[in-house]
Amino acid sequence: MKRSGTRGSVVLLSGGMDSATCLALASRRGGPVHALTVFYGQRHDREIRSARALARHYAVARHVVVRLPIAPLLESSLTRRRRSIPTGGVQSGAIPSTYVPARNTILLSLALGFAETHSADRIYLGANAIDYSGYPDCRPEYLRAFQRLARLATKAGVEGTTRLRVEAPLLRLSKAEIVRLGERLGVPWGMTWSCYQGGSSPCGRCDSCRLRAKGFEEAGVSDPTVAARRSKRHAR
Repeated sequence: MKRSGTRGSVVLLSGGMDSATCLALASRRGGPVHALTVFYGQRHDREIRSARALARHYAVARHVVVRLPIAPLLESSLTRRRRSIPTGGVQSGAIPSTYVPARNTILLSLALGFAETHSADRIYLGANAIDYSGYPDCRPEYLRAFQRLARLATKAGVEGTTRLRVEAPLLRLSKAEIVRLGERLGVPWGMTWSCYQGGSSPCGRCDSCRLRAKGFEEAGVSDPTVAARRSKRHAR
């Protein structure tokens, strides 16, 4: 049953498992759901196809794909094809080369404008601070700071017409807990994409693939994208 009490929401939809779970939650909670996907020059642009499929699956009110050619400004192995994607696993305390400078600030700023334009009072971000790669803009203190900014920097916030909230419902969940939550919500995992490498099938070695595999394994759930990859391999 959908819960009322929200004017609507904007979901930052990358096409990955975390943003798909956020989309499922936003859809369950009611109100018009808008999805925002940003192509900023990431090498794994395959995820945009997944975002489109997910937006159709959940019949969102509007799905906007923004092409923002800012990759030349953002030094990262996700925006520089000459740099290799790390495959040695997540290193505790180290910020990997896949960190994209100010990415979440840029994405949230776009979502903030989109939300205010459509009088939405929720922005959903699939940030996680448990099983993640150590990005500084996925931490609780960062999100609290952006929440304050949202109220200071918008007409709706200053006039008090909309009390806009930044929702990060997965922030303190492990990947296994995210998988279990997604299972309860009926998230179509086969539509999602997590691999940093891009290409036609997940590499299985990058941090994103490793974290995804860890989550499904610990949750005791079969990942349909892995099964599909194995079927293709056997069919050759």
